[in-house]
Amino acid sequence: MQRKLHNLTKCPLLISKYLFFVFLISFLVVSCSDENAKIDRFALVNRHNVRVNAFDSLSSLTVGNGAFAFTVDATGLQTFQEIYENGICLGTMSEWGWHSFPNTEGYLREEAFNYYKVEGREIPYAVQPKEEGRKKAASDYFRVNPHRLQLAGIGFEFRDGVKPEQISAISQELNLWEGTIRSEFQVKNDIYRVETCCHPSRDLIGVSFKTENKGEQVDGIKIRFPYPTGGHVDGAADWQNINDHFSAIVEQKAQSAVFRHTIDSTTYFVKINWTGNAELVQKQPHYFVIKPENLRDFSFSFEFNSDNNFAISEDFANILVESQASWKNYWESGGIVDFSETTDPRAAELERRVILSQYLIRAQEAGHYPPQETGLTFNSWYGKFHLEMHWWHAAHWTYWNRPEFLKRSLDYYFEILNKAKHKAALQGYEGARWPKMTDNAGNDSPSSVGEFLIWQQPHIIYFAEQLYQSHPEEATLEKYLPLIQATADFMADFARWDEENKRFILGPPLIPAQESLEKEKTFNPPFELAYWHWGLTTAQSWLNRLNLPSNQEWQNVIDNLSLLPQKDGLYLAAESAPDSYENEDYYSDHPMVLGTFGILPQTLPLDTGIMSETFDYIERHWNWDRTWGWDYPMAAMCATRLGKPEQAIDLLLKDVLKNTYLPNGHNYQGERLRIYLPGNGGLLTAVAMMCAGFEGNTTKNPGFPEDWKVKWENIDPVF
Repeated sequence: MQRKLHNLTKCPLLISKYLFFVFLISFLVVSCSDENAKIDRFALVNRHNVRVNAFDSLSSLTVGNGAFAFTVDATGLQTFQEIYENGICLGTMSEWGWHSFPNTEGYLREEAFNYYKVEGREIPYAVQPKEEGRKKAASDYFRVNPHRLQLAGIGFEFRDGVKPEQISAISQELNLWEGTIRSEFQVKNDIYRVETCCHPSRDLIGVSFKTENKGEQVDGIKIRFPYPTGGHVDGAADWQNINDHFSAIVEQKAQSAVFRHTIDSTTYFVKINWTGNAELVQKQPHYFVIKPENLRDFSFSFEFNSDNNFAISEDFANILVESQASWKNYWESGGIVDFSETTDPRAAELERRVILSQYLIRAQEAGHYPPQETGLTFNSWYGKFHLEMHWWHAAHWTYWNRPEFLKRSLDYYFEILNKAKHKAALQGYEGARWPKMTDNAGNDSPSSVGEFLIWQQPHIIYFAEQLYQSHPEEATLEKYLPLIQATADFMADFARWDEENKRFILGPPLIPAQESLEKEKTFNPPFELAYWHWGLTTAQSWLNRLNLPSNQEWQNVIDNLSLLPQKDGLYLAAESAPDSYENEDYYSDHPMVLGTFGILPQTLPLDTGIMSETFDYIERHWNWDRTWGWDYPMAAMCATRLGKPEQAIDLLLKDVLKNTYLPNGHNYQGERLRIYLPGNGGLLTAVAMMCAGFEGNTTKNPGFPEDWKVKWENIDPVF
């Protein structure tokens, strides 16, 4: 709609008529969508406040601002960090906090290369060899490094070694509307009340601590600095190593102190401010305690920074006010959905998942870099992020009318553009080839799977198009055009001409989004074909909007790209896998063929009848226990586009382990991966489509059965 208005700016009379019809249509649509009643957002959000009544390693709670987060146990701090290690770890993590172990052996990235022959040339890919030796050691080093840091552990220092089982009367609540955690607990005869909140734009936490008695069981507040583990999935904190890093107080005043923590070549600082008189002591290496004189009413704040250059300190009261204002603004703007008038018993659970996902995504994934799968809670894949997952983390932002959060993370692509161009050139391609498993600097991580994925390539085109639809301005087109062009140049050059069949193909070597297929054999997976077609077509439209000539190389691929592979009336996992539905090995991992008409709109000559049959077959036969958290939203989106709302709900709320949503809203995958934020993000994108529909849709609430009474506001249709 905004794009059409943009094109009519030279005709005032036409604008007037057009705006009248826009107003009329908008009035009718909104009336239908919200059943003529404005949603009480405050009541909706607050009925899903999270309550905790025991020490539960899967029920830790987080405050954060999207670029920094602090996760706590039932005391409101990180008092019993170790007992949460195998659950949802008590992390203190930032976007900027990274570390690398020293490269004492002088490994080079190219030492991890394997070469694959493509069109007569040898193309390098950084892989993980199985055989021991220098090649494997180099691969392992660059896979582990850099890794994200656990910055510190901050909790209560109890006297007499108080254990969790000695703490009673636990009553803790995460207030979603305010972004605050209020905790109450009892130790012997003392009742303690703690309030924890995060500043909306600084790596700054505020804490208030009160007790009605003398607080004799608490000696003070402990601050501990860990050594990194370099682990694949863990809390990233080695509390036992005290020799390989350095902690010191570098500045101390009556009511504040600055700590410096150095690990090899990485150094960062922590500034702590407190009220009243207190003694600061070092208990052990990397272990400090603040001992207040008055524990009846004590507050403090702590801020992390990569250098010793802190802004003016703020006390707890100010941090609380700013947190409350920021979260209130978040909930009062953007999209919202209310299922309370639906009698289906699943509706309340879906509403809970949506609201808590909105909180978690905002608290942990609204920063300036793509997030890792476990956000800012604990490390997964060493704390690195996966660019193919960026879609699941971030695509929902514009559909829920919060494009500013998507925009933040897109500058990253400009920062690493030269590296992406270098990678493409190294492999003999034009344009920019975006990495898969990477870090803030855009470095590739060796992988026998990830290096061969390609479905992250069009994401930046998708994101840029989302921002243009939100703000159809020439400035948007001009800003992202360099990324669009570099991406499309690679995509067009990557497509290989098949002379025998007079068409372009994708791969091999290639691993599609359904990662169970072999890289040496796979070619023409349907989702990647469709995404290539949509991405190049959209890139071409950017040139047209700026009155630039069309790119003939792109158009040649668009016009001659292979069709979606099919057999016996079903779309295949890949053209190279004609036995897709005869081999049980194909029934696990991501059912990515559904993304062809779930994530993406109809592109290429897609037959909706064949897709409908494919959907029904997959729904019945897929091994849903061996999927991932975002597969259920993806399948629900495909069902929605196909006009199957009953199946959309069934799949979105499918009762399998990896579709579990814990009491704190996290999408649980299993003992190894206890949280998985792509599931939360995918849920939000799916619900947006199920409410507002998609381009060309005329059905009200197309993803919900007729007996569901769904009210929503300020949600846009999905592409």
